[in-house]
Amino acid sequence: MSMVRAPWRGVKTPGVLRRAPAMVAFCAGLAVLLAGCATAAPSGAGQVADQGFVSGDGSVRTWDPGDRDGPVRVTGTAFDGQEIDTDDWDAEVLVLNTWYAACPPCRAEAPDLAAVAEQLEPDGVRFLGINTEDEAPTAQAFERTFTVPYPSIGDRSGRVVAELNGVVPLQAVPTTVVVDKDGMVAARVIGQIERSTLESLVEDVLAEEEPTGDGS
Repeated sequence: MSMVRAPWRGVKTPGVLRRAPAMVAFCAGLAVLLAGCATAAPSGAGQVADQGFVSGDGSVRTWDPGDRDGPVRVTGTAFDGQEIDTDDWDAEVLVLNTWYAACPPCRAEAPDLAAVAEQLEPDGVRFLGINTEDEAPTAQAFERTFTVPYPSIGDRSGRVVAELNGVVPLQAVPTTVVVDKDGMVAARVIGQIERSTLESLVEDVLAEEEPTGDGS
């Protein structure tokens, strides 16, 4: 069972894990999230795209180090059977991406995500997909098609998405979240992410961890 633990002070885990009435509200929210599969639009966000998905603008939000929420910890089982716990990863930066195979902007951004994941892996950057809809065969076919080099966990129950929403609102699939070395949310992109944007966001967070000089 996949879940995100939220151990930070002052933030409670959502009641969806404990109370039936909250489960009803959560299911409604998850339906909105899935319905919001976003296609990138350079301007005029909010229009309804021809294919029936609610359009998104690839909007970017960043947080300064002192203003970040977290830490974020994701656990679960990847589609290949690998047990995932992001606390076990020796990562300078973690990139989370929500997706499912039939989502057009997810397919459009997949080659860029795969390329940047390989490009930045030597710098200690780790990627993790969160699949909100698919069974393993469908998800693995997507991963093979786009040569995705990083794991994804299944979240058809919606628990990972629900608890991430307690830290950083996702609002649409796909959404990409950049997490700093301390597990705090540094940036979020709603909708299809451009390669140059992803590179810039990750490199900016990596630079925060670099030595600033000789200490003099």
